[in-house]
This record gives sequence, C-alpha cells and structure tokens, in this order.
Amino acid sequence: MQYRRLGRSGLRVSTFSLGSWVTYHNQVDTGQAVEMMAAAFDAGINFFDNAEVYAGGRSETIMGDALKQLAWPRLNYVVSTKFFWGLDRNGDAVNRKDTLNRKYLVQAMDGSLKRMQLEHIDLIYCHRPDPHTPIEETVWAMSDLITQGKALYWGTSEWPAADIRAAWEIAERHHLHKPLMEQPQYHLFHRKRVEQEYARLYADTGLGLTTWSPLASGLLTGKYQAGIPEGSRGAMENMAFLRDGLTNTAKNEAVAKLQPIAAELGGSLAQLALAWVAKNPNVSTVITGASKLAQLQQNLGALALLGKLTPEVMARIDAVTAPLAE
Repeated sequence: MQYRRLGRSGLRVSTFSLGSWVTYHNQVDTGQAVEMMAAAFDAGINFFDNAEVYAGGRSETIMGDALKQLAWPRLNYVVSTKFFWGLDRNGDAVNRKDTLNRKYLVQAMDGSLKRMQLEHIDLIYCHRPDPHTPIEETVWAMSDLITQGKALYWGTSEWPAADIRAAWEIAERHHLHKPLMEQPQYHLFHRKRVEQEYARLYADTGLGLTTWSPLASGLLTGKYQAGIPEGSRGAMENMAFLRDGLTNTAKNEAVAKLQPIAAELGGSLAQLALAWVAKNPNVSTVITGASKLAQLQQNLGALALLGKLTPEVMARIDAVTAPLAE
C-alpha cells in the first residue's frame, strides 16, 4: 500500500480506503464488515469512511461493533463520519436534518461517537453546504468539536469552492481549526469540480481530497452494459435514482472502449478506473466500496496499475471519456 498526506496535514492515509455507503446494513452485516475490514487492514488500508445518514445510523453502529471486535490499536487506523442530513428524515424537528447549525452539529457528533463506540472520530465532514446557516457559525462549531477532543480534523463534502474558501478564511481570521479536506465525487465521467472548480484551492489552502464513487456506482466496472443485473447496486430500490446514469448508452459505449486499455495493462476495467483517480496528485485517498471480500481484493489490484498510467495511456483514456465528463 502507498500512503499520502491528507492535504497539508501530517496525517497519512492509505491511497485506497474503504467506505460503507450503500453496503453496511443493506448488504453487509457486522460479521462481513469484520471480515472485509480485517482484510483491508492487512492489505495496508488505514482509513475507513462512514456518515451519520448511511442506513439511518446503522452503518456507524456496524462499523463501531466491527472496530470493537477487531481491537486494533487506536493509533493504527483513521475513521470518519459526516453530518448534515440527520437521522429524522421524516420527522418535523427542523434542527435535526438538512442543517449545519451548532445545535445539530454538537448533538450529531455525540450520537456518532456513541454509535461508533469511540472517544474521538479522526475526520468529520459537513456532508453538504447549508445555505440557511451562516458559514461562520458552522466553522466555529466544527472547530470547537476539535478543540473539545471529539474530532481531530474537519472538512467538507460536495461544497462549492467559494464556500470552502470562505470557511477557510473565517477560520484563518479567527485562529480556528481550518477545513482540511473535501470529499467530492470524482471519476472518469465526473471531473470538472475536482479538476477545474477546486484548482486554486490546492495550493492556496492546502486542500486534500478523499474522493468517493470512483467507479461511478458500478458503471465503470462494465456490468451495466446490458442493463441492470439482479443483485447489483442499480437493482436496489433505494438506489433507483442511479439507474438513468448507469444505463446511459454513450457512457456504456465508452466503458467498452476502455476494456482493451485495461487488458493491455494487465488489469480489469474497475482497476483501471480506480488507478486513474489515484493518479491525480491532489487526491489523498480513493474511497472504495465492497459488498463481498472478493470485490475488495480485486479493487486493491488497482495499485499495480498506478505506475503503468503513463502520459500516453492517460491521453488514450481521456480521448474516450473526457468528451462525456461533467
């Protein structure tokens, strides 16, 4: 495994990491989580990503139970969670969902610590921007959680560059803990935010990236070229919103054109797509997902392709995918 610094911090995270979105509780129980997290850890993965909203908090509970069973030294792994959506999705409590106000953040933090059975969470994120809460209030609250020892670093997920810069400047002005990392979607068909919108932030603020959906929810594995296979993520009812993208004809045709390139490099389509994301020097870690141990092991094979992505190979990949990228 290779390790990279998280943004401008001294924290080192594995180039590939393991996330729990969609899988934990829906496809993976505690026993399977223990098995896959142990295999990931043995392969050198030291970062495990989660969020309060995943499976309505049950994903955090499963990961917390798994960590307790695995009993790794706390210094040996990095764990994260994200706040914004809340748990009461259908309730009327206005301060419990879709917000980043101080009241919600403080209580959400305590809830995540309890579910994950931890004294602190290494990385905490504002899961989406909140247009109704002053950014200054959010910055102070997130910084205070770090000062209190409940978290070590904070960042954002899917925030516009202007909001990230505003948060960083507020923290700089008041000598608060600054946002260190952003968790954006990034893959061969979704590039503009990472490559264009955030371009100035990397040098100006030291922003690090912990990217998600490197396989475009499975599109870049090639398994959706003939429709939605049974048992796939696209077949899940709570993932129905993904189906139009997964069955996009032009993108599936492009994926088919990547197959020979992956074969020439001695890898699979998925490994090629994962390696392509990791090739970006601004990416601190690529968050992968897996519902089976074999899937996790195959994803880790992307490490072998990293050194094979020469400028010529990258140009061939771009010729196929860049015209369709958002």
